[in-house]
Amino acid sequence: MSYRDVASRQVLWWACTAVGARMPVAMAPLALVFLMRERPGGYSLGAVLAAAFVIGEIVGAPVLGLRLRHDRARAHLAGGLACGAVGFTGLGALPGAHPAVLCGFAVVAGAAPAAATGGLRTLLTALVPERATAQALSVESMLTAGVWALSPAAVAGLALGVAPRVPLLLAAALMASSVAGLWLLPSAWGGDGADGADGADGGRPTARSLLRLLTGAWPVYVTGAAGLALLGLAELVLPALLEQRGVGVGWSGPLLTGMAVGGGVGGFVHGLRAWPGRLRTRSVVLMAGVALCVTTAALSPGTAGIAAALVVGGALQSAAMLTRNLSLREALPPHALAAGYSVMYAAASAGYAATGSLAGALLRTVAPSTAVLAGVGLTLVLTAVGWWGEVRAAGASPQDAGRAPTVLPGDVRAAASGSVPGPVSGSVSGVPAVAGPEGAAIRGGGDPESGL
Repeated sequence: MSYRDVASRQVLWWACTAVGARMPVAMAPLALVFLMRERPGGYSLGAVLAAAFVIGEIVGAPVLGLRLRHDRARAHLAGGLACGAVGFTGLGALPGAHPAVLCGFAVVAGAAPAAATGGLRTLLTALVPERATAQALSVESMLTAGVWALSPAAVAGLALGVAPRVPLLLAAALMASSVAGLWLLPSAWGGDGADGADGADGGRPTARSLLRLLTGAWPVYVTGAAGLALLGLAELVLPALLEQRGVGVGWSGPLLTGMAVGGGVGGFVHGLRAWPGRLRTRSVVLMAGVALCVTTAALSPGTAGIAAALVVGGALQSAAMLTRNLSLREALPPHALAAGYSVMYAAASAGYAATGSLAGALLRTVAPSTAVLAGVGLTLVLTAVGWWGEVRAAGASPQDAGRAPTVLPGDVRAAASGSVPGPVSGSVSGVPAVAGPEGAAIRGGGDPESGL
């Protein structure tokens, strides 16, 4: 198990395509604020446009994710990314348009490419050997951390140094380049498990059966939402917290960059070895660590303490999200993973927005540190609910624990690498393979392909 298994030309092309697809998303909220700040009521309008963009993501990810098909992956992703590029182009080319028109462009820019995250993640895991899944997801985590670390500086520099519309036009160009990059990658990913799995006609699964599978994985989504909620809490309240501590607000950028770099380091370290314990247990421990770091940042009197807490919290949060992605692979059969990742993306975005809204409302009446602590309490409740749901689902399906695994045609590669799901010894992708309820799917269906 090594990062060497991930090093290939196709993964490099995937990384270039993913940067083109994701950097516009990371740039969008701040770019919209800069775009509108010189108009009357500009900051409020910028916030509204950013909210419209996020709402588009939350709605578009599950709706479009449910329509993704492994045999037409390139066409689905290219269409969404192309429409997203049009949305960004409209925002950058028509900054003086009526607010309703700009909101429409923002919704399109957020919603149309929202399923790309899940589709590209599924495609990445199809490009590497089964045993390297954890390393592939770690590479994705490092790439995402780099994008989020670079985006704020790029937006601020271009908006202030060139023109407010330039960041959005750059976002449009990057997203258009990701459409071209798709043609350097396979046109589809493996559809193992799609045939004969829950389909009404014995073939492609129905929308209802797919929705049932995704709904059954709700505990993973809840914990995933809690993870990004803590990240959003730290980002959105940090300027006010610095003011409370008598620190210049200009430190917000470097501190958030440090947190993103910490996330990249956390993703890299997570992929170096196999970690002990059940995924759900590791996730709770990591989330508790992130909550402790955010609490420490809220209570620290100086910049050094806040910086250290955010860097460590970013590393732990990255590892926590990796455990959630691995748990989702256990909870869903392969044909449902792209849709599952899209729903996870929507849930995480909703968690980010909900905690940010809570903190924003509390800032009107309480100190920033108190608002942070309230947000931490909310995320700990979400984490506990998600953990309880996973434990309950695992305990509710003991009949699946002793079932012998069936090796389907799609399992040939896994069988060749010694990683067929089921009661075998050793570990796969950094996750111990064990018999018993832990190996059962969260949905309780006992699908033989639901393990890593």
